[in-house]
Amino acid sequence: MTVLASVHESHDAVFEERGGRRVVAHYGRHARVHAAVRKAAGVIEHCEDVIEVTGEDRVEYVDNAVARDVPAEEGAGVYTLLLTPQGRVETDLTIYNAGERLLVFVPPGEGDPLAAEWREKTFIQDVDIDVVTDDFCLLGVHGPKATEKIASVFSAGTPEDHLTFVRGSMGGTGVTVVRTDAPTGEEGYLVVAGAADGEEIFDTLENRGMNAAPFGYRTWESLTLEAGTPLFESELAGEIPNNLGLGTAVDFEKGCFVGQEVVSRIHNRGQPSKRLVGLTVEDVPERGAAVFDGESAVGEGTRGLQSPTLDEPIAMALVEAGSLASGDGPEGADGTSLTVRVDGDEVAATVVDLPFVDGSDRSGRLPRY
Repeated sequence: MTVLASVHESHDAVFEERGGRRVVAHYGRHARVHAAVRKAAGVIEHCEDVIEVTGEDRVEYVDNAVARDVPAEEGAGVYTLLLTPQGRVETDLTIYNAGERLLVFVPPGEGDPLAAEWREKTFIQDVDIDVVTDDFCLLGVHGPKATEKIASVFSAGTPEDHLTFVRGSMGGTGVTVVRTDAPTGEEGYLVVAGAADGEEIFDTLENRGMNAAPFGYRTWESLTLEAGTPLFESELAGEIPNNLGLGTAVDFEKGCFVGQEVVSRIHNRGQPSKRLVGLTVEDVPERGAAVFDGESAVGEGTRGLQSPTLDEPIAMALVEAGSLASGDGPEGADGTSLTVRVDGDEVAATVVDLPFVDGSDRSGRLPRY
């Protein structure tokens, strides 16, 4: 359940379920809201689960589980992955060092099983692991004027670097403001408030200082796709990170972590078997739509939509790396001609460099090969 259900209902929100949580799908007028975020700033209630890890061994314990080093200094965060022994993505995580505790943000529905898994493996370490999702209201502010928006209502200066945070207040209420790694391709912040303060902080972000347009997950999907950001449910779950170009989420030089042997071997080989690419298409494909190179099936679409900014269909697809050798780009991908199956027909598709849309910032999760 969203923390701010009554607030969203007063805005005539339409709801959907994600990971067992009821969240805002949209408020109507999708193209108009999308444009408002692209041109200025918007506010969304995010629905991540939150795990709190405390105890003397908290940093070492979590560090041994994930694919990048957990920050040792307070105020810093990292985006990384938890992998299976076969090197496939079990979940993605953003981990923040909050002094005496680590706060771990994971996709909705992933918090309870991950916390249970970690508790089973603590053995003699001094670690306590709790799911604290219900303690917080998580509000994202995104857009080219997001920094201006936050500065207009926040008592402390905005954090300068991606995945760092500062504490301060909004209207006398204590909050933490995190600078995100720009998943929408725009300046972005996560405002972390106590659940009881969520309604007040949402009102502050929407109406005080510089206004911000409320938006839901339908707009989140279109913004992140235009930005070339892979998401857990559609692109990451169960896939090998090398194929997704997620080198920024994996430290191949790091010591042992689960799945490390597999992903390092692929990395050292120098060429993943698949690649995540952007496509411009003649019609919007559904998730899982077959992608062809001539007569050969070479992959499938992960998601697609009518881009509000470009006013044309766009998609991302995971395709065999060998099918991209005919392109004109620096890595042989940009300009490759493929086809995608839409409603039983094969329609033309062209591989394009990501992102589809250049914004005020660049997503830290863009595929990089």
